[in-house]
Amino acid sequence: MRSVNIGICGLGTVGAGVFNVLGRNSDKINARANCNITVTQVGARRDNANCDTSGVEVSRDIFDVTRHSDVDIIVELIGGTTVALDLVMSALENGKHVVTANKALMAAHGTEIFAVAQSRNLIVAFEAAVAGGIPIIKALREGLSANRINWLAGIINGTTNFILSEMDSKGRDFVDVLEEAQQKGYAEADPTFDVEGIDAAHKLVIMASLAFGLPISLEGIFTDGITRLEPQDVSYARQLGYAIKHLGIARQTAGGIELRVHPTLVPETCLMAGVNGVSNAVMVNADAVGTTLFYGPGAGSEPTASSVIADIVDVARTMGSSPESWVPALGCVPSAFRAKISWIFRI
Repeated sequence: MRSVNIGICGLGTVGAGVFNVLGRNSDKINARANCNITVTQVGARRDNANCDTSGVEVSRDIFDVTRHSDVDIIVELIGGTTVALDLVMSALENGKHVVTANKALMAAHGTEIFAVAQSRNLIVAFEAAVAGGIPIIKALREGLSANRINWLAGIINGTTNFILSEMDSKGRDFVDVLEEAQQKGYAEADPTFDVEGIDAAHKLVIMASLAFGLPISLEGIFTDGITRLEPQDVSYARQLGYAIKHLGIARQTAGGIELRVHPTLVPETCLMAGVNGVSNAVMVNADAVGTTLFYGPGAGSEPTASSVIADIVDVARTMGSSPESWVPALGCVPSAFRAKISWIFRI
């Protein structure tokens, strides 16, 4: 079989998971990819005790990986939108395909990145950027390609879902649960991106772009977090037959596209009301298939690695074929994007 060489940039929680799963399941992964996938180089500022990189070239300069002559696919797992953007652009300039789990980067610079990749006949894959181990990107881009999507709604941030679940089941205060989430590693030391809905907004624009044929843009999204919720709010909602969930909602209407992120009353009879802890779920309604629900772990080392490696397999299968046969990054060719986008707000 032919060989495909991987360069992993970033050896944190997800990077270590990708490295370990690639090693542990190499036989099955290679059989599914129809090639031998090998980690040729790792770029990381520090070692990770959770993975053994002996036998693999490790560079402290992550940009060395993008210039490595034997690397075919760069896996960007450093996060952020500054150095990560430079890294991805360097990879593309050096003729490397890119796999990333970086939702903030895709939300802020996806359109620019895809344009450069297309001009160089390269692939940028980003399944792990939304909902961790749930293959929602592939579902929207490929599995539902026959459909006109009407709306989607998702629990797409595990931190907020954990906090609301604890407030609901145990009557705990927001601040108390947030501290526990930070201790367990569910929330960052600065949890603003999670609890104010910014992380969910990043993920929502990516899904909306795939669902409705839009360029990726953070413009026009109403975003509200969960910091003002009190235990009695959650209790009163239950008395009325609802659970409070923090949702990202995208809907196509006669007046335009509606994009919003905020706490939402979800009927107890809805499956989404029973999604608790750090789990994620995305519900999609479309004209042909009706309503589907995608559920699973929204974060974590190996769940996210599962999505990253699925992208690696897809890219490895595709390499060498005509770019005309590739699945477009956002599900349709850019010329088919909406020429005019109307945003509406309903709160």
